Amino acid sequence: MPEKRLAYKRERFTTRLPQERLYTPSHYWLEQQSPNHWRVGFTKFAMRMLGETVEFEIEVSAGKQVAVGDVIAWVEGFKATSDVFSVGAGSFIGGNKALDEDPTLLYNKMYDEGWFYEFEGEPADNAIDVHAYVEVLDRTIDRILEARHDSAE
Repeated sequence: MPEKRLAYKRERFTTRLPQERLYTPSHYWLEQQSPNHWRVGFTKFAMRMLGETVEFEIEVSAGKQVAVGDVIAWVEGFKATSDVFSVGAGSFIGGNKALDEDPTLLYNKMYDEGWFYEFEGEPADNAIDVHAYVEVLDRTIDRILEARHDSAE
């Protein structure tokens, strides 16, 4: 059965957010695969800021213990390069091997085949549901619009 998605549109940004996942204020999503097993990816908003993926590297080996906020990888897009952080605490399982063949999955299929990594453990305390994430998007887009308005004056 297909996952229910929440349509979101603000200014020129649109997305369809999977409703059963958790999100972080730093624009990651978490999907529970089984008890304590989480798959993590970037939201469409994060990928829009980064741009289409050019290159990435996971810097943590499978089985390593990770804490919330640990740098586990880096990703380079057309617009920016960014560290990738752990959004949970526990054991790092590994990255998405499909990205080795096609890193554009991160950008083109971010809620499906384009997941980034998996871990076993607990999500960060700041993980939120889809409705709270919509509020984060609203505030983030408001700040961007305000900054554009201030720089235009």
